[in-house]
Amino acid sequence: MAPILTVEDLGISFGSNHVLKSVNYTLEENEILGVIGPNGAGKTVMLNILTGMLKPTKGKVSFNGEDITGKSVNERVRLGIGRTFQIPRAFEKMTAYENVMTGGVFGDGLSERQAGDRAVEILEMIGLSEKSMAFAGKLSLLDRKRLEIGVALASGPKLLLFDEVAGGLTESEVSDILAIVQRIKAEGYSVIWIEHVIQTMLKGTDRVLLLADGRDILAGLPAEVMASEEVERIYLGVKKSHG
Repeated sequence: MAPILTVEDLGISFGSNHVLKSVNYTLEENEILGVIGPNGAGKTVMLNILTGMLKPTKGKVSFNGEDITGKSVNERVRLGIGRTFQIPRAFEKMTAYENVMTGGVFGDGLSERQAGDRAVEILEMIGLSEKSMAFAGKLSLLDRKRLEIGVALASGPKLLLFDEVAGGLTESEVSDILAIVQRIKAEGYSVIWIEHVIQTMLKGTDRVLLLADGRDILAGLPAEVMASEEVERIYLGVKKSHG
């Protein structure tokens, strides 16, 4: 089976600042790919290219075998790409239910009734059923992160792009996010997950990609990548002693 996403020689520059130089990888159907790297490595910039928010200086992005490099944000949403943001972007004066329902109406063109039915299912999946009528602005950080995932799911995506959905959470709250991601995987979604929380990369992904100096440095099984010299040197800032 062909990969659901293929990224080839992806690069982007802002003036003389070459944020991404040459990034290459594939994502398989129903795979969770974790992406790690130091601050400034271009991880969020890469997600912004995948969603169409930024246009690459060079390279190609293919989704389900189709070249989407020149497609707009809306076109990519319709094709089946959803994402979260580092800072949750829910409508604070709308309820959790209304936020998710709105994602279905505007993201997937559903009727209000269809979007409402889907919202109920999604709120159950992300553990927010009991708070469905709570205003988003009154939710805890964990619940706002849950809601961010729920809104991304509402558009009916095949591919989800997670940008630090575990950031700022306690260890037990991170476990809650991991449980949601496992439910998402069980439903057949494919995920690219950018995160600084090591626990999420070790326990919640199928493969991990190290991004640094604008390039894909290393990709492989989570435990092997996290234990590699490259990660210790580039990502954790640890020098391996030889003696």
